[in-house]
Formats: sequence, C-alpha cells, structure tokens
Amino acid sequence: MFIDEAKITVIAGNGGHGAVSFRREKYVPKGGPDGGDGGKGGDVIVRADHNLHTLLDFRYRRIFKAKSGKQGEGSQKTGKSGADVIIRVPCGTIIKDADTGQVLADLIHDGEQVIVAKGGKGGRGNAHFATPTQRAPRYAEQGKPGEQREIILELKLIADVGLVGFPNAGKSTLLSRLSAAKPKIADYPFTTLSPNLGIVAYKDHLSFVMADIPGLIEGAHQGKGLGLKFLKHIERTRVLAYLIDITSKDIAGELAALRHELEEFNPNLLKKPSLLVLTKIDLLNEKPVDLDNLHQLEMPIMQISAITGRGLDELKAKLWELLNS
Repeated sequence: MFIDEAKITVIAGNGGHGAVSFRREKYVPKGGPDGGDGGKGGDVIVRADHNLHTLLDFRYRRIFKAKSGKQGEGSQKTGKSGADVIIRVPCGTIIKDADTGQVLADLIHDGEQVIVAKGGKGGRGNAHFATPTQRAPRYAEQGKPGEQREIILELKLIADVGLVGFPNAGKSTLLSRLSAAKPKIADYPFTTLSPNLGIVAYKDHLSFVMADIPGLIEGAHQGKGLGLKFLKHIERTRVLAYLIDITSKDIAGELAALRHELEEFNPNLLKKPSLLVLTKIDLLNEKPVDLDNLHQLEMPIMQISAITGRGLDELKAKLWELLNS
C-alpha cells in the first residue's frame, strides 16, 4: 500500500527540575548549596532514510514522545538528559506545521534531518542562587516544558523521468519493460492506483529513475479522479514524458489536455524538458497515422511499442540526452 501523506503529533521531553541540596560532609556540618541542574528534555527529530518508500508506518502510530530530563542531584550533579526520538521518513518528504501550514523542512537527501519539537531546558539547582545575603537558598528552578505540535508529512517522489498520460496510455507496461518494476497492468482505466518507481538501466552501467504516475483525467487539477493526490509527484521529476496511444483520434488534443492539467496545477511543470511518446504502434497494422499536425511541437516525438520492444532503445537514448542537456 502506498501512503504519501500523514498527520502526527510530536511531543518533546520536559526539562528536569533543578535540585535543592546542601553540602553535608564530616567536619562541614553547614556547607553551602550544591543542588545540580536538571537534564534537558529530548528532542523529536525527523530524518530522511533512503530505505523507506512510503509513509505507511504512520497509519498505525501517530504520537511520538521524547523522554524528559532527570532531576538534578546533590554535589552539583546535572540530571541525565532525555533521549531524543528519531522519526525516519522517505527521502522527498516535506514537513509542515499542521496549524499554520508553514513548511518546516524538505528532506531530499539521505540523512538530512530537522528538529520538529525541541526539548525543554533543565531547571537550575539551588547552587546558582547563592548570594552574599542569601547563602542557603531553599529553592531551585523547575524544568521547562518541551514543545508539542502537530505536523503533516507529505511525500513527493523523487524521479528523473515522470510518465504522464491518460488512463490506459501504456505507462505501466512501458515501466515494466524498461525496468524491474512490476506494476499492476490490465486493460481498464485506473489500473495504477499509486505511483511506481523503476530504475532504467542504460549503457555503460548508467541508469535513471522513472516514475509511473497514475492516469490523469480532465479536471485532475481540481481533484477529479486521482487528481491532486498524485499530481504533486510530478513536481520533482526532471523530465516529463507524455504518453498517448497512437491510435487516438486526436493526439494533439490529448496532449493539449494533459499539458493544461499540469499548467493549472503548477505552471512551472511546462518548463521542464519533455517529449511526446506515441505508444502501441504494434496496433497500427501498417495503417499510416497522420502526424503532420504534431511537427509544430517544440518537443521530440518518439514512437514505441512496449509489447514488441520497438523504439525502446531509441527512447532510452533520448531520455538520457534530455536528462543531461
């Protein structure tokens, strides 16, 4: 199951209280104050981990709480600090404050992390409050409470190439032929209900990551169909490949509709390098297709059959060229 959004509560640890203590040793019956400070409360940290791919774990655990600091002790001993809590998320996760919508971090690379709730500071022991006129203070500071907040985790897949097209354009079939990914494939709309990633091997041990985005429909930018749920995954891709069935009666119209949905969602998507991939050429049965009205497009046009393999090597070469242009 692919989960790309979750809402959780994070609670940092409280600071430990300062100690009220006095030095008591043999021959020193009335020593001065020696109460130590309380320990710091643990932080809640979110860290990117390249071994994770969904936010599924957060369906079952929604509250993360760090340990509180220990109280200070005599002989000016500082209490032990509370242990931090580290929340591991997939690379590409955006963290937002649930109340304000403010983006707290965008964790793209493995090991990147951010403190989302800071632990409370430990209180000072009574040793800090001795003065010439108050030599035996019998009070100490209380520890400060840790931060608590609700945050939203939003995953945006990181891929080099994003496959964009209406349902049944052949995106999943293409991904399965070019990589080891095994997406669900069937001859009906919306077979793909979640994004799939695959690593495409190129010559000389080179490779790139391709994402099969679930099929769009007109009005997707308004949330229709699978709409906004998956449009966001296109934002991080470097190159867009528009897939259209070559037997379509209006190829130019379908391409215009796809680009319109992307533009309405995020106009910057149309600035990405892109190409038009006409699929299922094995269905032509030697019948010519009029592509004259496509030559005005300012993007490469490829013709492929994921079933027979025709044009796949040329497609990989063109994608690599765009990725490195």
